[in-house]
Amino acid sequence: MACRNRAKITQMKKFYLGTAGWSYEDWEGIVYPPVRGRGFHPLEYLAHFVDLVEINSTFYRPATPGMAYSWLRRIQAFARFLFTVKLLQIFTHQRKDFSQKEVTEFKKGIEPLAVKQRLAAILIQFPWSFSHTAENLEYLEKLFTLFSEFPLALEVRHGSWDRPDFHEFLKEHRVCFCNIDQPIFQNSIKPSAVVTNPLFSYVRLHGRNYKDWFREGAGRDDRYNYLYTTDELKEWIGRIRKLAEGSDRVFVITNNHYRGQALANALQIKNMLTGEKLQIPVTMLEKYPVLKEIAKKLEKGQFDLFEESQESGSQETEKQMTGLKNKKKE
Repeated sequence: MACRNRAKITQMKKFYLGTAGWSYEDWEGIVYPPVRGRGFHPLEYLAHFVDLVEINSTFYRPATPGMAYSWLRRIQAFARFLFTVKLLQIFTHQRKDFSQKEVTEFKKGIEPLAVKQRLAAILIQFPWSFSHTAENLEYLEKLFTLFSEFPLALEVRHGSWDRPDFHEFLKEHRVCFCNIDQPIFQNSIKPSAVVTNPLFSYVRLHGRNYKDWFREGAGRDDRYNYLYTTDELKEWIGRIRKLAEGSDRVFVITNNHYRGQALANALQIKNMLTGEKLQIPVTMLEKYPVLKEIAKKLEKGQFDLFEESQESGSQETEKQMTGLKNKKKE
């Protein structure tokens, strides 16, 4: 029995679940409480519920060392917590007119995260229009060399990249292939469970909002406005477990951020993978009924919280907030 428990704990430590970003106005009153106490910070609050956050602001402008140290201070009480950072768009979407200055500036900004061993990876994300060509392969090799001292994960969205020789190319450079979920159109890359770096694997779930994904004029919130169903998430559980068989750790990021849907789905996935007793923001229980059901089953002490129970009724879940307050005091 002891060996079985140790194996379970080891397996649970393989998975890191989190959201893409944390600073969203539409999370107010849903993810974050409507009334905030003194000294409240959204990143610190979020760290009570997940153990990974993808920093997206670095896509638009480089971080400064001061910003990085500020993030580190917010999560210093959470020993397991990690960050991934999205590479600046000049390297992935413009792909020209950048100099060594931009490279050095980006590295300098995230260096504190790496030094403190809080940097899980740099995410290099290209647009759907970036397809498999000899020229683009050459560009990727250049980019990998520029940032080779950091752990790297590559996200490509065009289906032309989904080929064994490209996976081998990434293995040679020890770059992680990012397995994604997105609306599938012609030539869109499909869901996968590809391991190209034994140290870690990466998953990003963008939602399946077909209507707005390529719609002209659709804003960020429109494109990523999607809540995965339990059945849709179950499709990914098998893939994530397969990734864990081939890599030391698996980073899973939900990017369907609108109105806290990313956190709702991240908590579901975490529960489905590990069976852990989760804390759930009280403010989200009414908004997302599936989380309320998880909380009810937690009250009953069920291990498999997604298994249907024949029992009905439950106490309310004030324990969730009590646990959060206790953690805050530690």
